Amino acid sequence: MSEIVNVGREQVHVVRSGPVDGPPLLLDSGLGGAWFDWEPVTALLRDAYRVTVFDRPGLGTSPAGAAPPSLRRDVALAAALAGRASGGAPGRPVTIVAHSMAAFCAEALARLRPELVRGLVLVDPSHEHEARARVRLSPVLSPAFMAAGALLDATGAADAVGPWGRRAVLRHTSRAGDPAADEDVREVYGRGTVIGTALAENFAYREMAADLAALRARRPFPPVPLVVLTALDDVRRDACRRAWADGHARLAAMSPHGRQVRLPEARHMIHLDRPDAVADAVAEVHRAVAA
Repeated sequence: MSEIVNVGREQVHVVRSGPVDGPPLLLDSGLGGAWFDWEPVTALLRDAYRVTVFDRPGLGTSPAGAAPPSLRRDVALAAALAGRASGGAPGRPVTIVAHSMAAFCAEALARLRPELVRGLVLVDPSHEHEARARVRLSPVLSPAFMAAGALLDATGAADAVGPWGRRAVLRHTSRAGDPAADEDVREVYGRGTVIGTALAENFAYREMAADLAALRARRPFPPVPLVVLTALDDVRRDACRRAWADGHARLAAMSPHGRQVRLPEARHMIHLDRPDAVADAVAEVHRAVAA
């Protein structure tokens, strides 16, 4: 089931599948991602779980955001959607599956609202343990990025630039190729709103990382199951790959029930290259909770 739902001031595109009474999962894409990137994973999970995939404001087929990207906004959205994914039932927390930059929000939600979170699966997550943001420009510049997206729409350039950009990115971040139909890719990445939002999120990255670093000093990570999936087949030099994997090991160590899984045959879009590894991680989280 696909629909646009109201979450506070924002409108968010949500896709739900699986049995209504199944254990709830909430899937969040990385920078510029869309709901259909999770289709190889949801195909493995929807028989046993209640799967909710959402597009952040301005991405996928969600309308443009009312507020610019920020950790505070995204945590509020995730908290509201986690409550809905659980059916509003107290004591029925959700498992969060977050890719790349969305890991910032997933970790922050676990620290701020641990009662909502059953466990985390972080899929090749972004990590910045000592981030600083002395000057915060993203709230000021986000409208300019959105205006640039509107100009791309007005000139018709978005319809060419966006799908081309997605294909170019996937060539470097996935071995599996694009699982989405051409018409879905054009519908999403042919929108200037998506291009403008992706630029705004990219610019807000450092500020969101800094906000998470500050939160770590104030709020402990709850003792929930945590699986960190690390992609090792990419274009980075060996030293960069080692640093990336070491950062993921530190993330896994946040929880006494944390574990890192290294995937030498997967690139950054692990959910495309190894959807089975993501599904196995979800099952591991649920086994740990049941034990």
